[in-house]
Amino acid sequence: MATNSTFQLFSSSDDKPTLGLGFLDSSEPPLPPPPPSIEVFSSEVSSSVKFTVDPVNLDGLTLLKGRVSTKEVFGLPNSDLVPGVYEGGLKLWEGSLDLVKALRTEVQNGQLSFTRKRVLELGCGHGLPGIFACLEGAAIMHFQDFNAEVLKCLTIPNVNVNLLKKPQHSETDDANCDTRPEVRFFAGDWSQIHQILPHVNDSEKDLNSCSEYGQTGGYDIILMAETIYSISAQRNLYELIKKCISRQHGVVYLAAKKHYFGVGGGTRQFLSMVEKDGVMATGLVAEVADGSSNVREVWKLSFK
Repeated sequence: MATNSTFQLFSSSDDKPTLGLGFLDSSEPPLPPPPPSIEVFSSEVSSSVKFTVDPVNLDGLTLLKGRVSTKEVFGLPNSDLVPGVYEGGLKLWEGSLDLVKALRTEVQNGQLSFTRKRVLELGCGHGLPGIFACLEGAAIMHFQDFNAEVLKCLTIPNVNVNLLKKPQHSETDDANCDTRPEVRFFAGDWSQIHQILPHVNDSEKDLNSCSEYGQTGGYDIILMAETIYSISAQRNLYELIKKCISRQHGVVYLAAKKHYFGVGGGTRQFLSMVEKDGVMATGLVAEVADGSSNVREVWKLSFK
């Protein structure tokens, strides 16, 4: 068994493996109605829940990861997630770290730039990929999580502690990176959250709409890690991506496991749905194998 983690990079979709179809149909029970979609403001950060931080080193880039008690926030001791109630946002999942590493390599190789871009992180939790985007010069950074409590108790304080420390532009020296990005937080289910997100692509809103957000053409970059474990939620997630990503030049970065044993989801199942839809191209960016857990991957999606 391997003892060291292998982070294998891929430069184009020509290198992607053939997608398998060895997955079972979902047998997940019906979920309770989702909470209403709301914007959570930075001023709503929780002061009643203990928040501590630990450094995490990502191949030379040091970020801070917050820690709060799931029992304190939700009254759920020893629970990684309760479908439809708590979707695991207080835990730092491996895919978030994989995604930051992959994004950093993409920036170093000139395949990606966050400078002056509009970025959305879905299922953000700690928000480390979004925090990295801020440090790399994103003009707009919006964080979304299912639970408002996660945003108030973890995401907002974690974003603050990372962005208020001494700036470290790990790959970019552009003078514009010194400008603090517009950072906002949104809570709600993927089936409804697009109704309050400020940036959706033009085809999804009436051009004569009186919405305060107006027509903006979508997000330039969407980031998400460990979001496709639930088969029942994948369709809503995929439809949300298509509503929110810029059709002209937008790109989605997805970090996830090949298979989530016991719940049915995974990259093979999700990407087969994407390929069947036929409107988005997919390419494997990175593969992570440490010999002690399921193989993890980072994929890139964009409109054809």
